[in-house]
Amino acid sequence: MSGPQPADAATGLRARWQGKRVTVAGLGVSGIPAARTLRDLGADVTVVNDGDDERARTQAAELAGTGVTVRLGDGATLPEGTELVVTAPGWQPDKPLFRAAAEAGVPVWGDVELAWQLRGPDAAPWLAVTGTNGKTTTVRMLAAILRAAGLRTEAVGNIGVSLLDAVLPDDNGREKYDVLAVELSSYQLHWAPSLRAHSGAVLNIAPDHLDWHGSMEAYTAAKGRIYEGNTVACVYNVADKVTEDLVREADVEEGCRAIGFTLGTPGPSQLGVVEGLLVDRAFVENRSEQAQELAEVADVQPPAPHNIANALAAAALARAYGVAPAAVRDGLRAFRPDPHRIEHVADVADVSYIDDSKATNTHAAEASLAAYDPIVWIAGGLAKGASFDELVEKSAKRLRGVVLIGRDRALIREALTRHAPEVPVVDLEQTDTGAMSAAVRAAASLAKSGDTVLMAPACASMDMFVNYNKRGEAFADAVRALAAEHA
Repeated sequence: MSGPQPADAATGLRARWQGKRVTVAGLGVSGIPAARTLRDLGADVTVVNDGDDERARTQAAELAGTGVTVRLGDGATLPEGTELVVTAPGWQPDKPLFRAAAEAGVPVWGDVELAWQLRGPDAAPWLAVTGTNGKTTTVRMLAAILRAAGLRTEAVGNIGVSLLDAVLPDDNGREKYDVLAVELSSYQLHWAPSLRAHSGAVLNIAPDHLDWHGSMEAYTAAKGRIYEGNTVACVYNVADKVTEDLVREADVEEGCRAIGFTLGTPGPSQLGVVEGLLVDRAFVENRSEQAQELAEVADVQPPAPHNIANALAAAALARAYGVAPAAVRDGLRAFRPDPHRIEHVADVADVSYIDDSKATNTHAAEASLAAYDPIVWIAGGLAKGASFDELVEKSAKRLRGVVLIGRDRALIREALTRHAPEVPVVDLEQTDTGAMSAAVRAAASLAKSGDTVLMAPACASMDMFVNYNKRGEAFADAVRALAAEHA
């Protein structure tokens, strides 16, 4: 047998890192695992962190016990002798630390790049997903399909299991997985220069994180990095021309194909929908004349249009890896979305209440609003620089009423005045813990039999809640309290 054996590969990996002076930028969900992993491999690790609060001091003490040096309150200075910087993905590229690294000729990697570099010779290939919205759902769908095909897999990356844990071999030096379903954010892709996935998908592109990237062009380019070096398929959204343009611009391996997904009838080399069926005209023998049934639309839960698009993207990546049609069907049937993603909470007085707290930007809210009619819309929070005119103009005819919450609600109110002046609006100034209960009750007063009360805020949550999960939980609690009163 040629090539390194597991023990030899592990020895070679340790030899590569032994004594290497690495600076890890940032404590937290990616920094701490990176520091521990590198120290275990024999590197000389220093963690630098901007903050110096009680939580950071506790984390620093734990790392110090493993032989890692931690510098709190100083994330700007490059430690002397640094040979590599590994950064948490959220650290912006204009940080002084990175300027110092560039001046010193020191490379900067993200946690994804580190994981890619630590892969063994028999490492599981990556099926990678990015996009402004839908990444987590698509990656979890993909993992469910791969499991239905009998493959050892996991949803990893910006979700679930740590990528570092996934790529490192088990205690016997063997690979843990056959293939990985990898969610990647624009931050992670920015810091992953050598990543080369088996196949990649960009689900959609809409303005987001522009404060971090500096421009829409830079944000789009970061997303497009997922296609670089793909070997089998670059999956794009037929309805989003920017994603197809990114495929055209990508430098891929010879023979790699562009595969589209569409909610309409698919053309050759596309997956789409025909008479209530998800069908494949990309991975069949005669693409020009044949289509392979994969699943029914009813197998996708919930069957909202944007969620069907997610399922088609997941199916395309699975088919690119050689998964059989039956596994696509079985995986989609087994999949259940995470909480707060167009989640049905309850029906009260013949009104349906839907929690889509994960709709933290206008693009996500637009997809959610397109799935229901008529709607009483609960919206607002932190706008992150977004404009709401296009969203309101597209959705105006569906709106029975609107309840506005959060710090930047006036921006949505102004868009409603311009594009939906006839729609009644309740503007809630309340920001305490009872605000969501007030919002749900206001929405109930506007709703009529057969309507949907949809919380798809189009904004981030941190003005009133710790995160979108807590916002969704508050909504669900308020709906259940309302239901109890009507019982």
